[in-house]
Amino acid sequence: NSGSSWNNCDFETNLCEVLPEFNLQPGWIRRNGQSGMGPPYSDHNGNETAYFLSLSSEMQSSSAALRTNVFLPTDEHVCQIRFHYWVSHMSGTLMVGLQKHSEDTVTNIWQVSGELRNQWNVNTITINSTEKYEVIFLGMVETQRKGESVAIDDITFSEGC
Repeated sequence: NSGSSWNNCDFETNLCEVLPEFNLQPGWIRRNGQSGMGPPYSDHNGNETAYFLSLSSEMQSSSAALRTNVFLPTDEHVCQIRFHYWVSHMSGTLMVGLQKHSEDTVTNIWQVSGELRNQWNVNTITINSTEKYEVIFLGMVETQRKGESVAIDDITFSEGC
């Protein structure tokens, strides 16, 4: 599924068209495994110098949202979003939410918390919407004990998004 039809955000550079303001979201920071901030110590490919997003460990307890551009309705093509994620096993949670244009609330469409193994995983979500919408990645950590983290890498968006 990788190819020119997928819009890929790998965070190696700051620029990512679909997540235009991710640098402005408090809580998410772009870093690599050598940053000295605890796990993960590499990106999902095992590269210590490659960049990903993780929750900043400076906050005592935190949640941080990562919001996409506004996407048009999914008429003939569904929108598929594939992403790699790391959720530490004690108190990390990652949610993906859908906010439709006519609604104030965010609908939770996927969630993971307390992964038993500290490792990168991959997931694909599929979105159907008859109206404009945004997708929100919400990371949360309850405590900032050493080693507690939530991270995201390589978010790809299909043509239908």
